[in-house]
Amino acid sequence: MKKLPLAILMLAPMAAFAADPAHTIVQKGRRFHPGEVTINRGESLTFTNEDEFIHQIYVDSDSFSFDSDEKAPGELITETFTESGTFQVRCHIHPKMRLTVNVR
Repeated sequence: MKKLPLAILMLAPMAAFAADPAHTIVQKGRRFHPGEVTINRGESLTFTNEDEFIHQIYVDSDSFSFDSDEKAPGELITETFTESGTFQVRCHIHPKMRLTVNVR
């Protein structure tokens, strides 16, 4: 049996997480896809802008909040949800965009 280098063994779980489509939110057509997601506390969501215009995302809650910079088409935003609860992710630029994030 061939042994793999330790660095490959250590990076493999990280690569699998980064490629996990359950943790990727697509911004396209002035919408979030999917429109609702459930994750565990401490997990991150990666937002990928596949639209033809900029987006900016935020959460404004008593227990958790963030506000991103504007991101051009093709750019990513990664945000870690450190608190349990249900949060509405919105876009300042496109106020009708809404994502519900349930954090266990």
